[in-house]
Amino acid sequence: MAASSSAPSDLAKVDPATGRVAIIGLGYVGLPLAVALAKSRDVVGFDVDRARIGELEDGRDRTGEVGSARLKAARLKFTADPAEIAGCGIYIVTVPTPVDAQHEPDLGAVRAACETVGKVMGKGAIVVFESTVYPGVTEDVCGPDLEDASGLKCGLDFFLGYSPERINPGDTVHTVDKITKVVAGQTPEAADTLAALYGTITDIHVARDIKTAEAAKVIENAQRDINIAFVNEIAMIFGRMGLSVHDVLEAAGTKWNFLPFKPGLVGGHCIGIDPYYLAHLAKDIGHHPEIILAGRRINDGMGNFIADRIHRALANGRKDAKGAGKRVLVLGLTFKENVPDLRNSRVIDVVQGLSKRGYSVDVHDPLADPAEAKAFYGLDLVAALEGAAGYHAVVGAVAHTDYTNLSATDLAGLLAADGLLADIKGIWRGLDLPAGIQRWEL
Repeated sequence: MAASSSAPSDLAKVDPATGRVAIIGLGYVGLPLAVALAKSRDVVGFDVDRARIGELEDGRDRTGEVGSARLKAARLKFTADPAEIAGCGIYIVTVPTPVDAQHEPDLGAVRAACETVGKVMGKGAIVVFESTVYPGVTEDVCGPDLEDASGLKCGLDFFLGYSPERINPGDTVHTVDKITKVVAGQTPEAADTLAALYGTITDIHVARDIKTAEAAKVIENAQRDINIAFVNEIAMIFGRMGLSVHDVLEAAGTKWNFLPFKPGLVGGHCIGIDPYYLAHLAKDIGHHPEIILAGRRINDGMGNFIADRIHRALANGRKDAKGAGKRVLVLGLTFKENVPDLRNSRVIDVVQGLSKRGYSVDVHDPLADPAEAKAFYGLDLVAALEGAAGYHAVVGAVAHTDYTNLSATDLAGLLAADGLLADIKGIWRGLDLPAGIQRWEL
């Protein structure tokens, strides 16, 4: 392949075993990894968002994954200038891999990262992808993109690797340095180098090859999605019988091998996304993925189901009743508890479902960025709960600690005398509510 005009053909051969490491993308995945690796290596963190770089240089992480003191103490260089990552030994790509409006994989950020890296890497470099993809993307898409940008030959001048991210936002137990890291390399030597690198921070498992590692990652969250879809479906079934699915699961959970999955809204940048990558691959090779897509249909429809159940509870079971003139307060907008991440939050489905049924809906979230809520979902967040009162319904959508700490008196103060407390997450099941307050839960 001919070298492109921007190819760094004059760069010296780099040694990935000793050279600097560049982390491409400094979000929930990239930043904790960069901080962990910087304990033993020279690491430079790159992100296209200059505002993000400025925050990190000031010791502020808006994701809340890395504390200010730890961030300031890390031996890290942050940059938005591609020239400052030239000639690194290893490049680790941790950019998002969302889906488009048709639920098809959107590899735009990964391919842009390949172009950025390809223009500055030298011979001998290893490019590792942590972003969730379907099997084949690293070698069949990213490899050629890197060749085009660099003018170098994949497998000869540079090498590929894959190490799927397993970051769980807001989880202070299963951090990047306390989980097993799967690694795979294009060659045995590349795999050994990556095992040594990641082995400086945590335990590793070397997968047979890159496609095996990609496949392992994409089924991890698909498995969780299917299990949650099962409990969501039984919530629908038992709800028609007047049974609380939380009571049912509590009883069933006394069996030693019962899996402790909970019902609810399935969003975020992993569980709500990754099954579509697996489904895309399946269809591409001629297999219709029935269980995977069935789980997605159930979970994607959960927000509207919840909105309908809340509406029926407010309308005394009359499906044709209108919500006009009634006010609803939704508590929580982020995709999970105690994190500020609004990406792919399915709480918006509940908000829109209630709005379509005629209700006036306010949303409060102490962790969400108001500007992001406006940009992502067109919502103006309620700034504070102080003074809020008279709602016909209060919906507990996200189990933030601020909400789990609310007392029965606090909740009653938000509601009209005969209002409805709709508890999606089962966070207030133990509270004795004042007389007249209605209660609904999954």
